Amino acid sequence: MTIEIGNIALRERVSQFLADDPGKLLIGGAWVEASSGERFSTIDPATGAVIAHVARAREADADKAVSAARTALISPAWAKMTPAARSALLWRIADVMQEHLEDLAELETLDQGKNLRTSLFGEVPAAISQFRYYAGWPTKITGETIPTSLSRTPPGKEVFAYTRREPVGVVAAVVPWNSPLIMTAMKLAPALAAGCTIVLKPAENTPLTALYLGRLLQEAGVPDGVVNILTGYGTEAGQALADHRGVDKLAFTGSTAVGKRLVSSAAGSLKRLTLELGGKSPSIIMPDADLPAAIEGVSRGIFDNGGQVCVASARIYAHRDVYQDVVDGMAAAGDKLRLGHGLDSAADLGPLVSRAQAERVSDFISEGRVEGATVVTGGTLSGPADTFFSPTVLTDVRADMRLMREEIFGPVAVVTPFDDLDEVVGWANDSDYGLAASVWTEGLSNGHRVASALEAGTVWVNCHSFLGPELPKGGHKESGWGYENGAQGLENYLETKTVVMVI
Repeated sequence: MTIEIGNIALRERVSQFLADDPGKLLIGGAWVEASSGERFSTIDPATGAVIAHVARAREADADKAVSAARTALISPAWAKMTPAARSALLWRIADVMQEHLEDLAELETLDQGKNLRTSLFGEVPAAISQFRYYAGWPTKITGETIPTSLSRTPPGKEVFAYTRREPVGVVAAVVPWNSPLIMTAMKLAPALAAGCTIVLKPAENTPLTALYLGRLLQEAGVPDGVVNILTGYGTEAGQALADHRGVDKLAFTGSTAVGKRLVSSAAGSLKRLTLELGGKSPSIIMPDADLPAAIEGVSRGIFDNGGQVCVASARIYAHRDVYQDVVDGMAAAGDKLRLGHGLDSAADLGPLVSRAQAERVSDFISEGRVEGATVVTGGTLSGPADTFFSPTVLTDVRADMRLMREEIFGPVAVVTPFDDLDEVVGWANDSDYGLAASVWTEGLSNGHRVASALEAGTVWVNCHSFLGPELPKGGHKESGWGYENGAQGLENYLETKTVVMVI
């Protein structure tokens, strides 16, 4: 069968998935209704049409999912799986996802709104790469032997000491709506490599690729209960997982405000936490920069995915010698982008994820106008559901305005001139956030100097938003705790046990 959204026919497997009542919870290997029987709608943000009705998990469902994960954690099918077999399983997950790449991309675009090219050539392949990268790790998780100098060793005996690396246990993975599938993979892949079990809570705005992935995990042979999926609201299912004493580790990507609340929730049982939170990333364009490359890079960094990117280049500081060229170039880049349904091949940018998010972005612009900001281009809402927001370039924004200090999560760039390098580094660091930054210069000395001085978890030189599973990603200041990706990403899901023996 084929389902159409507007005049766009969906792929056969996507149509079948949506027709087969995809909205149940995955708990202990079974697809079940929420305990309450309640459901909620997930919406195509471009049109406002209902795509599917999915189960609304609450505390009782969180209890069941955590129990299933705890049972699976010690089950022979998982606990006794050899490292090599776990590696093969992760690689097999990647293979199955690769087979369904176009289906996942279409579903991600339909549910979140992003341009299909972004899903098809960027985010879904990046999610697959997470599983391939971490497939290499299970056979390399090792402890060490430790020579000791303990004075209490009995005569004629020796002390033998070693460490073991063990899974942290049951992980609650709570992911955001801006890049749902890749954020899911960034948590599932290292957690599975470490031998953990997982309860995944996708964002209520974008649950569909998580539910589709759940079926692919079963197809790949993930044992029952190792990955459980709860759809529902953050204040209900998400909060229940944060409070649950059966959860050993909480991995969250989302807003700083929610992250702070989760710290309080985790305190009751001293859960381990990894938090990737908000950002207000600065980009510094030096007078010697390759200007076309810089303009293209920062424009892509703020306009891609409608600016709904945690590392978006939201604050542009351009040296006065090139300032007007940057303003004009970014405005021209924004004006060229065509807005349309993410599945429309003629569109460059899809809608924002919801009407509420679009109105939030619009409110920032309205407030900025009142406070004296100049809208060079953009700043308008459109579309059948009022969810399309035109790429926006602002000038005359003071450092104390909300436009400069708060994460907007929309295609809104603020461009400010500077004269002195030390001064602009101070401006860039004058933020509660510290997730990412970029500097554009042909000078090797300036590149190293500014990269060292910027207070951010990632600094790019002559590029922006260059990410990969091998590159640690995390925030300084209020942008988070801990790092994902790379070897550090795996450490999030491991505990160390010391064993001391007298022999």
